[in-house]
Amino acid sequence: MTIPLGIALFITIWWTVLFAVLPFGVRSQHEAGVGEGPLVTGTDPGAPLRPRLLAKALWTTLISVVIWAGLFAYIQYG
Repeated sequence: MTIPLGIALFITIWWTVLFAVLPFGVRSQHEAGVGEGPLVTGTDPGAPLRPRLLAKALWTTLISVVIWAGLFAYIQYG
């Protein structure tokens, strides 16, 4: 596998995994109700209360490295 192919493959895997990881643990403003925090004026009630994007980016990177390493080993040593 060439370096540009490896980078392109990792980026593709990373974005795919990100879209799979994004919905985990998300509670909308509507689901949280008034007890955890008020609805922010001007936002959709379905907007996430705490999206935790940094944690999801880290999990996405870890999962992507594992998948990429598996594909790399398969392609190299087939």
